[in-house]
Amino acid sequence: MKGLIQRVSRASVSIDGCTVGAIDAGILLFLAIEAADTDDSAQRLLDRVIRYRIFPDEQGRMNRSLVDCGYDLLVVSQFTLAADTHKGLRPSFSGGADPALGLQLYERFLDKARERLSELNVGRSNAMTLASGRFGADMQVSLINDGPVTFLLNV
Repeated sequence: MKGLIQRVSRASVSIDGCTVGAIDAGILLFLAIEAADTDDSAQRLLDRVIRYRIFPDEQGRMNRSLVDCGYDLLVVSQFTLAADTHKGLRPSFSGGADPALGLQLYERFLDKARERLSELNVGRSNAMTLASGRFGADMQVSLINDGPVTFLLNV
């Protein structure tokens, strides 16, 4: 499983001109599901995404996580991240999960994220929210990358 994360001031995803998910400050996660991925892969990536320290502390150092800041998470499925681009001029998608497995793990990832953020929101004044795109849809993503800050996480 691969996750391309971007620290954003604002991000949204639209389908057929209708916004289906939007966040203010937080992380935009482009999620790629590969053939060998499992529920465990989803849990490990989620844990890394929400605890990855990409937000500035008081000294301006990237030392705070999504959880530390109470920011939001937008998850967008992105099968092209699973492409093998090592040779030639056309990407190979043979390492990507088949659509049925991809959909299953994408939905499980979202379920785990909802559950985890709900647990972390207990007692918080600034509740973190989860937004998402739609698996397999033709989506238009808009974002303001803060920094810019972008990292590729592999699990």
